[in-house]
Amino acid sequence: MDERDRKKTLGEYGAEDSIRGKAEHLKGRVKDSVGGLTGDSSMQGEGKADQLKGKLRDKLGKAERKLDR
Repeated sequence: MDERDRKKTLGEYGAEDSIRGKAEHLKGRVKDSVGGLTGDSSMQGEGKADQLKGKLRDKLGKAERKLDR
C-alpha cells in the first residue's frame, strides 16, 4: 500500500494541527511585535488574531490526539 493511499488516524491529524497551530501562533507573535515596534496597530491586531487562531488550532490538535488513544 502506498503511503499516500493510507488513511490518516485522528492522532496524525492532531499532530499536524498542533504543528500548524504553533507555527501560526509564532507568526502572530512576530506580527504583533513588528506592529508594536513600527506603531502599526493594524498589524498588531492581525498578530493577536493569528496568535489566538494558532492557540485554538493547537488545542484542537491536542484534543484529536487525546481522542485517538
